[in-house]
Amino acid sequence: MTQILTMTAMLLGGLAFFLYGMSAMSGGLEKMAGGGLERAMNKVTANNFFGFFLGAAITVAIQSSSAFTVMLVGLVNSGILEFGNTFGMIMGSNVGTTLTAWLLSLAGIGEGNFFITLLQPMTFAPILAFIGIILRMVGKTDKKQNLGMIFIGFAVLMYGMELMSDSMSSVRTLDGFDTFLATLKSPIIALLISTVFTGVIQSSAATIGIVQALALSGGITWEMAIPLVLGANIGTCVTALISSVGTNKSAKKVVVMHFSVNVFGSLVCMIIMYMMKALGISLLSAEIAMVGVAVVHTMFNVVTTIILLPVKKLLIKFCEFVVPAKEEQTHTVFLDERIFHNTPLAVSECHRLCCEMAEHARESLHKSIDLLNSYDAETVEYIREKENLIDKFEDKLGTYLVKLSNSELSENTSHEVARMLHSIGDFERIGDHALGIAKLAEEMHTKDISFSEDALKEISVITGAVIEIINMTVDSFSNDDPEIASHVEPLEQVIDKLKKQLKAMHITRLQNNECTIELGFIFTDLLTNYERVSDHCSNIAVYTMQLPTDMLDTHKYLNKIKTAATGAFVDDYVMYEKKYSLGK
Repeated sequence: MTQILTMTAMLLGGLAFFLYGMSAMSGGLEKMAGGGLERAMNKVTANNFFGFFLGAAITVAIQSSSAFTVMLVGLVNSGILEFGNTFGMIMGSNVGTTLTAWLLSLAGIGEGNFFITLLQPMTFAPILAFIGIILRMVGKTDKKQNLGMIFIGFAVLMYGMELMSDSMSSVRTLDGFDTFLATLKSPIIALLISTVFTGVIQSSAATIGIVQALALSGGITWEMAIPLVLGANIGTCVTALISSVGTNKSAKKVVVMHFSVNVFGSLVCMIIMYMMKALGISLLSAEIAMVGVAVVHTMFNVVTTIILLPVKKLLIKFCEFVVPAKEEQTHTVFLDERIFHNTPLAVSECHRLCCEMAEHARESLHKSIDLLNSYDAETVEYIREKENLIDKFEDKLGTYLVKLSNSELSENTSHEVARMLHSIGDFERIGDHALGIAKLAEEMHTKDISFSEDALKEISVITGAVIEIINMTVDSFSNDDPEIASHVEPLEQVIDKLKKQLKAMHITRLQNNECTIELGFIFTDLLTNYERVSDHCSNIAVYTMQLPTDMLDTHKYLNKIKTAATGAFVDDYVMYEKKYSLGK
């Protein structure tokens, strides 16, 4: 009884170390990989070949097919990816996850040769752990910190594998072990046990690790190992299944596809195994080594990919049959918390949506300005809809970015999140002022009044400056270009000066009875909207220029450059003052 308790404690402890090591290593790898691979999804997923290798590459980077599938569910639910384009990535992910089994199989390499001993993970894992600790303690850059976490995670993972292997070393002497093996001799029961166990611990890699530990003890045959590996692949679908709760129909189809692929592949492999058994192939009754388990795991996923690739369309139709639904209109402002675990991807998606929000604000402002010269009721309604959309962008992005800012972020990523949080408020206000300008044009059309020729000439000057400042602001934000952003503040100062000059000229016209009080209010409101737009552009530009710094201190920065007697700011100011001169 004592032996059973000791073995169970070692097995559970080893499993805990294995899972923690896997999580730590995958977290470090994921941060090292960054968001570049994930951002490439939209460009390559339509091609099965590229999608396959992209899925494999990302899974190798994060060392978890379950995490990758959950990420796909979130991306499809967010409308970033189309369901039909996930097929290649799912197949690639299944193949990519086999790397873990091959790494673990190194522990089964025979001893006796110095160089072979060096290849064994438990030989170099302690060294990697030591290096990892040093990097975590003294490393000042995110890259060194993440590399240290990868080394530590790998060492902990291998220690967990060693504990599981040691717990299985004396398992053959236990009274009930022969009965357990007899149970596993039934392929169906072995497959079900593996499926349920993997579903509970939500890690196919851990299940494969235990199977390899059994193989290292010499306790199981090929006939037992194959169903256990197949069950691990089916059980890993549980994680994605849980993550799909509350998602749209398209995201649920991803789970159905993942489950269908693994179940179909398992059925094919089981049929092949039974055929081999009927033919009396002796390999099935031979004991399997750790490398053999890795081979089975790899062959299962490769064979499944080869078989299903030609029938992709049929598989997609099957998924649509299982989850029937009309085409859904996924709102563009939808950020799924399922991609929180992948910080680079989450930040990248937030930046994409912020840029989209900026473009909506720019378009609204351009269209509202056009209304001053050519009124169109449909355009006014369009701007109202845009303003509501921009408000929704701010609400969704603001909520998501606040939650994301509470995650563990690198210094640069933290600055980027802060910049986006500050900027979305300014873009929202620009949208409000665009609607305000549209309402002024609507009021002039309704009352059938218009500005004088002199007033129109004056307005055209400041309008040109406002169009240029919004264009520079959006371009610099979208491209993370501090050089373009540096030209915004001098132009904002020129617009402020233009506003004061235009108000003074307008007052003169009022005093000379050359303008009505009613038009005067509209003229003043228009200048106010223009000036406020330029203020928000200035804020956004400053955030872009201060992106690499620790704090976003707009007022301190502006006071510094405004008080400078010489420099680029002064040169730009003089240039814009001449460019947008009223000629008086």
